[in-house]
Amino acid sequence: MLLKRNLGSALTIGLGIATVAAKSVHGLTCYCEHQCPDGQTNGTCVTSRYSQCFSAVHEEINEETGEYEPIVSYGCLAAGEQGFLQCKGGNSLYGLAIQCCNSDMCNKDIRPMYIPHSTTTVPPKVHINSVPYIAFMLSMIICLLVSAIIIGWIYLRYRRREKNRLYALASTDSYISGNSNLLQTLIGHSSGSGSGIPLLVQRTIAKQIRIERQIGEGRFGKVCLANWRGEHVAVKIFTTINDQSWLRETEIYQTVLLRHENILGFIAADLKVSAGGAQMMLITEYHKRGSLHDFLKENTIDTAQLVVMARSIASGLAHLHEPINGTHGKPCIAHRDIKSRNILVKTDGECCIADFALAVRYDSRRNEIDIAPNSRVGTRRYMAPEVVNDTIDVTSFSAFKSADMYSTSLVFWELCRRSRQSWPIGGSPMLQADEYMLPYANLVGSDPSVEDMRLVLIVQGARPDIPIRWKCDNRLRVISEIIQECWHQNPNVRLPALRVMKTLRKLEDSETLENGIHHV
Repeated sequence: MLLKRNLGSALTIGLGIATVAAKSVHGLTCYCEHQCPDGQTNGTCVTSRYSQCFSAVHEEINEETGEYEPIVSYGCLAAGEQGFLQCKGGNSLYGLAIQCCNSDMCNKDIRPMYIPHSTTTVPPKVHINSVPYIAFMLSMIICLLVSAIIIGWIYLRYRRREKNRLYALASTDSYISGNSNLLQTLIGHSSGSGSGIPLLVQRTIAKQIRIERQIGEGRFGKVCLANWRGEHVAVKIFTTINDQSWLRETEIYQTVLLRHENILGFIAADLKVSAGGAQMMLITEYHKRGSLHDFLKENTIDTAQLVVMARSIASGLAHLHEPINGTHGKPCIAHRDIKSRNILVKTDGECCIADFALAVRYDSRRNEIDIAPNSRVGTRRYMAPEVVNDTIDVTSFSAFKSADMYSTSLVFWELCRRSRQSWPIGGSPMLQADEYMLPYANLVGSDPSVEDMRLVLIVQGARPDIPIRWKCDNRLRVISEIIQECWHQNPNVRLPALRVMKTLRKLEDSETLENGIHHV
């Protein structure tokens, strides 16, 4: 009996273990409806032994009635989904609920409780504790922040550029109110160091000019008459091969404290790039009388005008040659291409020096000569003997100044030839003036070579003629003496520009005083 009882108990335990093992092997059986796997009809489904059965309800809008209706579904969860669908807590949301269990067919009689929608409006934002959702939101936030930073940076750059443009316009507009001569105010304006108006204002002016017609042409390019806000300006347009000349002239014009009444007034410089190529412009004040060369060809002058013109030329050259010491001082500058075509006649009868494409600067503090990187060496007719003979000491700045004084003496000679003088004959004044002629026109052709000038200056030692009549007038006599000293063969003997200016100013003052006494 005892043996039979023990055998029965063992069979019972074995069957239980077999049942559990079978269940463990075959998995969990759940009721399924609307969520059956592999598209099978409603009935049952089997999942892994680690998964659960579920019963879910969600509301959908009935298009006919426009109201929410609950839809109940049953099925098996795949292993691992219970965490994602929050089976453990049985949480309910608006129009959505789910409940899980872990025994065979346990989900058939479960009806999850949910919060029904009260209206057909879009439900409030649902908080979802899912890794993909959080990652998506973080990426969106980062993208928005990066976009905002980029947009802000672009906006600040635009504001800064617009502010600079408005400042440039305001800088020019501020001169207009209460000012009858805007250009003269601009030319006299300084950026604080005496180097000229601000670059932004220059570029603004360059964009606003309107070319009217061409008034001249040279080796560098052409000169045009232009209009800027109702006032005339001269625009020097350089060809592409003369870009170094444009750069050099712009540098010289923007030198600190260069501005002077006998230096051509600089207004702006700009470089425009278009499909047709680069256009390099230099904008200066306009003098309708033109160059001294053209003026003397068409006009004669009296000896009083002669002194004024010669003194103004010497004054401009002295300002170039002499340094201005100080924190923002002016270096010494030599022109290297003084001639009557590079000197303009102003309305008041004075002259101003232009064209600084070949100029050199000398820094006395560092003892350095800044020579322009330009293949041009000047106009051969006006070259000093040491330049023609290639014996000039390029390491000495005084040599460049002496060469300028030689060229200036030839310009003075042109002035004297076209001057009228009072020469009493028989009690009646007789006005005389020679025909206009370029220096050495009787010895060389219209375009002399360096060898032609070397033959005249070095071999023959020739100089332009000094008429006897010049000695009969005090003004002509003084200027003719200056001319002869300044074109001396020895550069060290030539007079400096400052000395010439003082002599001519003294002559001008004495003649003015004498005329005043005679009028009294």
